[in-house]
Amino acid sequence: MVKPTQVTNSIRALRFAHGEMTQAELADRIGVTRQTLIAIEQGRYSPSLEMAFRIARVFRAPLDDVFQYPDEPEEQQ
Repeated sequence: MVKPTQVTNSIRALRFAHGEMTQAELADRIGVTRQTLIAIEQGRYSPSLEMAFRIARVFRAPLDDVFQYPDEPEEQQ
């Protein structure tokens, strides 16, 4: 079983904020299948850096408004 990624995203919220864009519409605009987009949106797959930029550009948003990665916990002394 594949371990889910720690990368989270705001794709679903951004799709709805941009005229309730469907998963199929966004997938078509970034050049992937709807199934790939669903996996990214659900956090089961991390997109390549290039694909992440393409997604951010569709929404005209900075990359870190679309994708988030948790801060590393501070090392205990």
